[in-house]
Amino acid sequence: MLFNFYAMLASFLGTAVEFIEALTIILAVGTVRGWKTSLSGAAAAILILLALVLGIGESLVQVIHIFWVQLIVGLFMLLFGIRWLRKAIMRYSGLKALHNEAESYQEELDRQRKAGKVKSGIDSFGFMTTLSITFLEGMEAIFIVLTLGSSSKAPGSTLMQYTILGALAGIVVVLLTGILLRKPLSTVPENTMKFIVGVMLTSFGAFWVGEAVGVSWPQADLSIIYITITLLLFSWFTVIRVKKLLSTSSKTSQSNMGGM
Repeated sequence: MLFNFYAMLASFLGTAVEFIEALTIILAVGTVRGWKTSLSGAAAAILILLALVLGIGESLVQVIHIFWVQLIVGLFMLLFGIRWLRKAIMRYSGLKALHNEAESYQEELDRQRKAGKVKSGIDSFGFMTTLSITFLEGMEAIFIVLTLGSSSKAPGSTLMQYTILGALAGIVVVLLTGILLRKPLSTVPENTMKFIVGVMLTSFGAFWVGEAVGVSWPQADLSIIYITITLLLFSWFTVIRVKKLLSTSSKTSQSNMGGM
């Protein structure tokens, strides 16, 4: 039950983050090329993505030995989670600029307006724009769903269903919110969500790699909570440390320039 909730939450947050970025483009296309065009492209991509999850996910669990499921899935989750966590730490500490959805929205508006006259019915340029961005952003969400959902091979496991449910909920919440507001979700703490998902995926990945190589985790499944808390503390201390180093470096530079 713990894994089911953990996987569903990670799937929900991860998918939501990816579709916040896709939503920005969907809104820009809808404003310029028409909402029928924009939503049709997004819907087509979501159907393709859903077919991939349903077609690949269950068969993956059935044909691969549990050792390889744990090892491969664990390694992929570790790599993917560390990448997200690294970016979030860099943005929190000031080494990397925060992603600005409002700027991305304005840039896409300009691009759509320069694309020429809007065609009647479904505009092909707008349709392919929303289809491609939704599909590309959704592929990362699919990775989360498949890796989390394939982490258990126990008979009658519902883990894949939970991850799919979490992903669908993430898509619905983001798209409905954006369409109702008719503006980019620039106020959503996207970096915080990436930070949380990065920690969750890294923790889950570490647990499964350990399981595959024979680590005897204390208190079994509850160990994932301890790993998560440890990663959170380590990541937060890293952010504080980097901020201090950047502040010291900045003061030193200003002092040297003042001395000149």
